[in-house]
Amino acid sequence: MENIQNDFKISCDFTFKGDQQQAVDKLSSGVLNGMKEQTLLGVTGSGKTFTMAGIIERLNKPTLVLAHNKILAAQLCAEFKMFFPNNAVEYFVSYYNYYRPESYIAATDTYIEKNSAIDDEIDKLRHSATSAIAERNDVIIISSVSCIYNLGDPYDYKSMVISLRPGMAKNIQDLIEKLKSIQYKFSEKNFERGNFCVRDNIVDIFPVETSVRAIRIEFINNKIESISQINPITGQVSVYLKHVAVYPASHYIVPKDKLISAIDMIEAEMVQRVEYFKNIGKSIEAQRIQERTKYDIEMLTEIGFCKGIENYSGILAGRVPGTPPFTLFDFFPKDFLMFIDESHVTLPQVHAMHAGDRVRKQNLVNYGFRLPSAADNRPLTYEEFYDKINKIIFVSATPGDFELSQSAQVVEQIIRPTGIVDPKITLMPIDKVSQIPKNGIVFEDINTDKSVQEIIELAQKNMQEDTESTPGQMADLIERINKTILRYKRVLITTLTKKMAEDLTSYLSNKQIKVKYMHSDIETIERMQIIKELRLGIIDVLVGINLLREGLDIPEASLVVILDADKEGFLRTHRSLIQNIGRAARNSEGEVVMYCDNATKSMILAITETMRRRKLQIEYNTLHNIIPKTIVKPISEILEISIKNKKSTGKKMSKKEKTNMIKYLESQMLKASERLDYETASVFRDELDMLKKEKP
Repeated sequence: MENIQNDFKISCDFTFKGDQQQAVDKLSSGVLNGMKEQTLLGVTGSGKTFTMAGIIERLNKPTLVLAHNKILAAQLCAEFKMFFPNNAVEYFVSYYNYYRPESYIAATDTYIEKNSAIDDEIDKLRHSATSAIAERNDVIIISSVSCIYNLGDPYDYKSMVISLRPGMAKNIQDLIEKLKSIQYKFSEKNFERGNFCVRDNIVDIFPVETSVRAIRIEFINNKIESISQINPITGQVSVYLKHVAVYPASHYIVPKDKLISAIDMIEAEMVQRVEYFKNIGKSIEAQRIQERTKYDIEMLTEIGFCKGIENYSGILAGRVPGTPPFTLFDFFPKDFLMFIDESHVTLPQVHAMHAGDRVRKQNLVNYGFRLPSAADNRPLTYEEFYDKINKIIFVSATPGDFELSQSAQVVEQIIRPTGIVDPKITLMPIDKVSQIPKNGIVFEDINTDKSVQEIIELAQKNMQEDTESTPGQMADLIERINKTILRYKRVLITTLTKKMAEDLTSYLSNKQIKVKYMHSDIETIERMQIIKELRLGIIDVLVGINLLREGLDIPEASLVVILDADKEGFLRTHRSLIQNIGRAARNSEGEVVMYCDNATKSMILAITETMRRRKLQIEYNTLHNIIPKTIVKPISEILEISIKNKKSTGKKMSKKEKTNMIKYLESQMLKASERLDYETASVFRDELDMLKKEKP
């Protein structure tokens, strides 16, 4: 704690390039001039994350970055850790590996108990995030929409921190009772996160926010003699400390006097609810709510905790019924800065959270499974979420109408540090009877004075009647794929349905093309594996649906194919099309082919915007003598380890070789976990499990 700094400082080899610096200047000035909402409209590959880092460094405010899924959040967290190695960069997402919410289906009289599996590593990171923001200002928290869910009272959380210093008058028993009051468990055998153990005049505490260090408190004559940081496995002292703060092991912690008062209120509400059910002739519901609540009260009285304690969070926190729950936002100071990454996707996600939760909870209340106050354990409404915001910057290549209308200024970031320009776009016909010429329409010339609409109309006007057979969509597609493969590049193909993705994959595979498909039925780890196989050239073509949009970073892909581009819908809006086009903007030879029979309004808008950006990028490159270079991005070692093991000679490893391999895999798993690359860590874990199960 002695080394904590309060200022953000970028410490990496990157420098601002292209129009990154002007974006930092304009958006930082906007915040300082009181603008609540701004938008960073940054094209794919323009380094938006580094621009965000520049703004954070300039403004020096605690920052919350909201992303729409765990994987994207982890990627952002890894990048910010690289930019700010000496500041606190934290990760806050849902800690459930599996979650089935408590619910009741009245039609079949079926009660479904809450069932979940908590990821211990993510739980640790959540505690690390809240403890960091409680003790320092130089904090960046990367979060999913989990940040809008009930978290407990931050005042109680901070007020129950145990602060210890050498020389402090304190006896061991007093410390033990305080540790128990903040949900730490005494354990003689299992020394793990959230536990403590006692021997003679020493108390070892394993803080809930870490998995790599523990705290040793040594006493002499009812006084703290020394405080040290130790290795939780070996017990070896690494450093002596002048101060340590032990944060609660639960975010739903409450002081004892407040808990007693809350229990009285829970009991009073239970009595009232039982009477209500009896008055309307629902004796089963009356008995149910009485039995369930009495059991919870007993647990709260005995140990200060009960299963489903979050359902009493409103009462425990002393909140007025119906008021917004405490969330991660309340742990931040009032002047915090917020970024919403991929805002066109993230904001609608936030908007949808409250309504679904409300319906499920009300059903439980109506049938006596929960007290009415359980409704206060909920996510924020969209209006409540927006009220929590101080200063916000929306970040997207395709910001939505809401962001554009609300923003005091929209700052464009069009130029890529690599000099890569937006790809040329070709429209190709699907059928012989088509409004698109058989040779297609190519949008590449940025010097024309004609609009995209005019170019399409001119091409249609000059169409000649076919006098010879047209190769057809599939034949044209295969020819383009093969040409791309010969250049050692990769191909991304987007379809509209899972079945189309699977059928096309089967068809291309029969043509001796190395191809795989990826859609929502594919598990996250397998998806990451498929992407790595594509980058390594184990496969050449990846077929998918909307998974080929935000967050897919494959610099080796030079050809993006959009099938049924003229089928209007949420997968073919102009924003979706621009996102898909952006997948080809990581490669200097990027090209997009849209197969269609008509040019829809969405297509014209997407092509117009792409050509506008392309023109600006080419002009910038010409002015500054920049030659575009494909992004060079290292491929994760995850697959290399798997390949090494699979290419084994078949010989059994010696005991020493096996021991060394286990140590190596464990070290790599920990390294991957530390950089929040959980997909990589899980593969190392699987390899480790398989190796340990092998017979000697």
